[in-house]
Amino acid sequence: MIYLDPAATSLHRPGEVGEAVLYAMEHFGNSSRGSHEAALAGARCVYEARLMLSELFHAEGPEQIAFTMNATESLNIAIKGILGKEDRAVTTVLEHNSVLRPLYELNREGMELSIVGCDDKGRILYGELEQELKKGAKALVVTQVSNLTGNRTDLERIGRMCRENGALLVVDAAQGAGHFSIDMERMQIDVLCFTGHKCLLGPQGTGGLAVRKGVAIQPLLSGGSGIKTFQKEQPAEMPERLEAGTLNAHGIAGLLAGIRYLKREGMEKLARQSASLCQNFYQRVKEIPGIVFYGDMEAERAPILSLNVKGWDSARLADMLSYEYGICVRAGGHCAPLLHEALGTKEVGAVRFSFSHFNTIEEVGKAADALKELANVDFQIHCDYTVNEKKQLEETENDTRSRSHQREIHRRIPASAPEA
Repeated sequence: MIYLDPAATSLHRPGEVGEAVLYAMEHFGNSSRGSHEAALAGARCVYEARLMLSELFHAEGPEQIAFTMNATESLNIAIKGILGKEDRAVTTVLEHNSVLRPLYELNREGMELSIVGCDDKGRILYGELEQELKKGAKALVVTQVSNLTGNRTDLERIGRMCRENGALLVVDAAQGAGHFSIDMERMQIDVLCFTGHKCLLGPQGTGGLAVRKGVAIQPLLSGGSGIKTFQKEQPAEMPERLEAGTLNAHGIAGLLAGIRYLKREGMEKLARQSASLCQNFYQRVKEIPGIVFYGDMEAERAPILSLNVKGWDSARLADMLSYEYGICVRAGGHCAPLLHEALGTKEVGAVRFSFSHFNTIEEVGKAADALKELANVDFQIHCDYTVNEKKQLEETENDTRSRSHQREIHRRIPASAPEA
């Protein structure tokens, strides 16, 4: 199997991540719920993870890191805890549904919402964004990296815009944390929402928020906190303010191991390796007839490459890559509906290849060869076209493969899968 889907979740992780999770399961009590050695072992691990994340993001201290189960929960806490029905918020078409759906929910309750567009390469229209912020907004919620195009957002520029116009800056760092450097102070980020299971190489079920001091967030949940038991309200202090109930200390132990690995090996070095593999793949496949790429291929970007090949349904192409070649990619809408609409791919989706430093140049070559081979299959045998489209494809077909082999592939093509 060739796994080219770390943008969905890391599959290949350092061995110490799994070892840390197993050790925690066998040795940790409930963090902050006792003074015995098992509870203290869990508490020490959780604190060290907060400390390392605070250093990684240039946050204002370990107490400003609150743990959640993923970026979706983090974004819900930030969005619903900062904004109300009387407020105005700004976001962009680049966003994941983890941003859009909480904002839509508040919008239905009366909150004003403005959504900034993008150009034909999926880049934010910064002039339009600035104009929307000048109209007044309590917060801007924006992604660091598009999970569809891999485009990187200019957070320093956006941070300045927010400060100049009095808006809080909430950043979705699901695709960027652990790959790109993040400096909350320099970028003027108020709330950074991250997940642990992607570039940070931790287990699924881990994530969190880094919150600037002075930013008031109403808790999404309330309950046990390990402190101030006789108080009727959730404690005001961070991180307990945003952490109700038992933490996933076992997962946090794995996340800590992943962060240690990034620090030891050099996050920038590993990012260059994955970016190089992505660029190598692009160079190998960019001349395929009928191929279309989405995103800015010339700018610094995440190791994500989304594409379509004329004549192929994105889900079916991904199925064939998996079933026939053992190549794992992501097809469909990628929970990014507005960006698909802006790029004209709402109906067909896109096939997303993403890369990790754990991938090899040999795997890149095999994936490129597989895509080239599938692109050469006679289009009309697996897609529904009009008569004129079929005729045009027959006239322009330059297939060197035998018809019998094409039909053999056709027999193995599965039905279109539902969007993943």
